[in-house]
Amino acid sequence: MQTVIGVRFKQAGKIYYFGAGQMEIAQGDDVIVETARGTEFGHVALGPREVPDEEVTLPLKAVERKATDEDRARVEENREREKEAFRICEEKIAARELDMKLVSVEYTFDVSKIIFYFTADGRVDFRPLVRSLANVLKTRIELRQIGVRDEAKMLGGIGPCGRPICCRAFLSDFTPVSIKMAKEQNLSLNPTKISGLCDRLMCCLKYEQDNYEQVHKRMPRIGKEVETPDGVGVVNSLNVLKETVRVRIAVGDSYEMREYPADVCHRTDRSAQVPTARRELSLEEAAGRLRETEREKAPERPQDPAQAEEREEPVLEDGELSGSETPSRKSRRGNRKRGGSGKGKGQGQRPDKPEAPAANAPARRREQAQEAADKPAKEPKRTDKKPPEAEEGADRDAVRRRKPRHRHHKGAKPGAEAPKEE
Repeated sequence: MQTVIGVRFKQAGKIYYFGAGQMEIAQGDDVIVETARGTEFGHVALGPREVPDEEVTLPLKAVERKATDEDRARVEENREREKEAFRICEEKIAARELDMKLVSVEYTFDVSKIIFYFTADGRVDFRPLVRSLANVLKTRIELRQIGVRDEAKMLGGIGPCGRPICCRAFLSDFTPVSIKMAKEQNLSLNPTKISGLCDRLMCCLKYEQDNYEQVHKRMPRIGKEVETPDGVGVVNSLNVLKETVRVRIAVGDSYEMREYPADVCHRTDRSAQVPTARRELSLEEAAGRLRETEREKAPERPQDPAQAEEREEPVLEDGELSGSETPSRKSRRGNRKRGGSGKGKGQGQRPDKPEAPAANAPARRREQAQEAADKPAKEPKRTDKKPPEAEEGADRDAVRRRKPRHRHHKGAKPGAEAPKEE
């Protein structure tokens, strides 16, 4: 834990922590502290208190001393210098025709540096301007570009509500504001109605946003059915500030709009139903359901003739067309074995006399199988047959004549016949 005090250097500025040391400092005192910009004059906004180490930037700088009347007089003198520096800087900007707008000028307490705040649409090359100001003011010069919200905070003004703008009065930090906040608060989306002096969304839209979110959670949604003391109706609109609900209720043959407190309007059983949680399937159940789905989506495959013969079911043959009018692959294969092709001319079947379809294909196949079983088995070919040279009484010249001679032998022209031997 650290004992600190909170010091503020500008009106509605950010609060910085400093160590109090052994001095007795109370809230409202003026102090002199050392900062990154140099020696500064500040106002104590928070008295001494204990804060965790996580909220303090270490090492913690201590307060140098309490401010005196001479220090306050010096601050007033610096403010007069700031006005003179502001005039000189504007003249230099106009002379160089720079696209920038000077907003404010600030001197440090020890007059070691002067800071110029300006706004611009893009980047500006102000290096010649810095050199010119340094020659005139004889001190360190710093130019800092700021946004439109910071500009409004420095200049101040009167807001649409008729009061000083919040960022100048008490806001120390800018909070993000979105158009969603204006929609939830049922405000007009006209930019002139919800924009501040900086042409940005007004900071006050954030003030009531938390309350609107809490009330919306307790109230029914627009378009939902609710139960009211007069019956079931449909929510037409909501009034978050009064916490009332405007409901459209059927009265006879017509409808009426009636307003009820949000506490007496309850959701109907149908709208309040919560979907039940699905039971997690095991691995076996998921695999079984996947197989059933694939089986339903899979197309019907053509039946195998062998399986059809075992079940004694009729199978289509050549010439007997199915629904798609194309003979099956098995029927064409069986037709080729019998000398036909099933494709037409050039493959053993005359195109003008197609083969008649078989009446009972399974019975014919059984007869063919029986005939093949009754035939004697063929003798295997002899692989130990002696060459012609080894046969008795074989004439070598005859054997030589039986040997085929290459057509293009040595000395013969291509295409000429081989000479005959006498």
